[in-house]
Amino acid sequence: MRVWSRMTSWARMTMWLPALLAALLIGGVSLPAMAQSAVQPEITSQKDAQRTIDEYRVNGKLYAIRIAPRHLKSSGKNSNEDGGETYFFYDDSGDGDFKRVEASSVPVPDWVQNE
Repeated sequence: MRVWSRMTSWARMTMWLPALLAALLIGGVSLPAMAQSAVQPEITSQKDAQRTIDEYRVNGKLYAIRIAPRHLKSSGKNSNEDGGETYFFYDDSGDGDFKRVEASSVPVPDWVQNE
């Protein structure tokens, strides 16, 4: 007990801090992760000469459309080497208003999971 009284408050805190962090990681932080279900969307793909279009659905509800332009190889002066970047049309609220999102992926929105 005498050693405890001679320790600074920082030293006392660093003694119990690892135990507290371990308890939070094991108990508190993992609970929200377990509560969320890993919803996997159904993806339907269509390809043509210019792009690939992927439609993302959960429970039959369309929430995202991924557009991946094809990159054309340069074969002359008028060739387009840059086919463009992949982007999404994303309905985050379920109102049918799809907004363009420049991202590599989009989350499954709550409105799709809750209905």
